[in-house]
Amino acid sequence: GINAEYMGICAAVQLRAEGFKMKHNNAIHNLHFHKDWQSHVRTWFNQPAKKQARRNARAAKAKAIAPRPLHMLRPAVHGMSIKYNMKVRAGRGFTLEELKAAGVKRVEAKGLGIAVDHRRKNRSEEHFQQNVNRLKAYKSRLVVFPRNPNSKRAKKGDSTEAEQQAAKQVLSKEVLPIVAQQLRLKPRKITKEEKETTSSQVLRKALTDGKLWGQREARAKRKAADAAKGKKVKDDEPVDD
Repeated sequence: GINAEYMGICAAVQLRAEGFKMKHNNAIHNLHFHKDWQSHVRTWFNQPAKKQARRNARAAKAKAIAPRPLHMLRPAVHGMSIKYNMKVRAGRGFTLEELKAAGVKRVEAKGLGIAVDHRRKNRSEEHFQQNVNRLKAYKSRLVVFPRNPNSKRAKKGDSTEAEQQAAKQVLSKEVLPIVAQQLRLKPRKITKEEKETTSSQVLRKALTDGKLWGQREARAKRKAADAAKGKKVKDDEPVDD
């Protein structure tokens, strides 16, 4: 009886070891990682109260700064990297070049509710003009109140009393909504020239032209100078390397 029981225990241990794919005479792991898990749980029971607190804070701020907009005007920028550069979103602030082109001084931009970012650089003329037009549209709708409401003098740049009475406070996050232009191409038939064109050759030629344009221009200048001096110039001389 003892030998049969011993053999049964050995068979069970062997089966358990084979199930875990163990080697050698090592201990079978029986780890416990579920101890005191209640103290490590993060709760979020204050979410509805925090939402109401943020709402009340926005309402208090809007009342304190009225009739100014609740948020500042921000530019339309494109995301970073190839993955997100097609996405148009609100940026940190307008560049100094954009403010200058729109006729807005850097010192008075913040007082007019315009965000400024002196670190950002303009990389595209198209996007530069887009933000300049955005600033001009904002200036055309802007209503400037006098610093002293009791003053009877009207300073340069202040709006009229009719415009001041008709002004409404902008409470939305975007003072001027950013609308992304969706370019849609109508379907058409592929032309014969497009069928005969090889895209890889076009890209390769553009890459070569961009790489060798300086050498080609210098060689063309040398040929023109030699021709002006009366030196004999070979017509079959290659322009590129």
